[in-house]
Amino acid sequence: MRIGSEAHRERFCRQFIDSHQQFDPVTLPWPKLAEPELDRIRTMPFWREVLHTERRAGAIVRAFATTIDDPLVREAIDLQGFEEDRHARLLRVMIERYDLAVEESDIEPIGADLHTAFVDFGYGECLDSFLGFGMFKIARQSRFLPEPLFAIFDTLMIEETRHIVFFINWMAWQEANRGHGAWMRSLTSARYYGRAIRRLVRTIRSGQKENDGKDFSATQAGIFLDGFTFRRFVEECCAENARRMADFDNDLLRPRLLPSLAGAALAGLRLLPSRTGRS
Repeated sequence: MRIGSEAHRERFCRQFIDSHQQFDPVTLPWPKLAEPELDRIRTMPFWREVLHTERRAGAIVRAFATTIDDPLVREAIDLQGFEEDRHARLLRVMIERYDLAVEESDIEPIGADLHTAFVDFGYGECLDSFLGFGMFKIARQSRFLPEPLFAIFDTLMIEETRHIVFFINWMAWQEANRGHGAWMRSLTSARYYGRAIRRLVRTIRSGQKENDGKDFSATQAGIFLDGFTFRRFVEECCAENARRMADFDNDLLRPRLLPSLAGAALAGLRLLPSRTGRS
């Protein structure tokens, strides 16, 4: 299947639309948490940030959808906007149910360049999802919270995976139709990933201070996960990314840059002597 063709557009849009799940966040099987579990979830430092991110995501995607002329592509992006808004609703339900101290802040203006805003958001979501895969698996393995709560959030992880596969294919499709070959598309991806990484670095530098609510990533995992190490984190990111991407048709593109960089970093880490004897 030629990247940029009508068959490509039909495949990545239909796959996204047909895999949509219908559910109401209010009626999900929210578990009753014991006091230690409530204390744990209430001390997690990023609920405000996550909610802000999902609210802003919905606003960006819905605004960009209004600029799309292609009916099928517009339907798919409209659906993504609905899912992003539903993520925010799910978080609100959780915040209210478990009495989390989260205040909503105003969403900053998106700006006039909706295309750039959407592309920046898409690459940021690719970065955050790749990191989030590893964080989510480590937290689940450590039984940081009850399994029923992880099962609910796994629904969000599945949707985020769908979002980034759709985005990568949409990006390649539109770039190919602009006459950009594979090398030019790779350079464009590298540029936008660089922008996403710079935003992430600013979040890391904020340290333990209250962040500005603009970006959500897995960088704070070590705050609340026992046994967290950088090497284990990279391993789990790579393994979970491969597992989740295996659910998609082979003729759909997947994000490649981050898994490749992480794989190279992991290969280097494995050559270093281990103080614990782990090879």
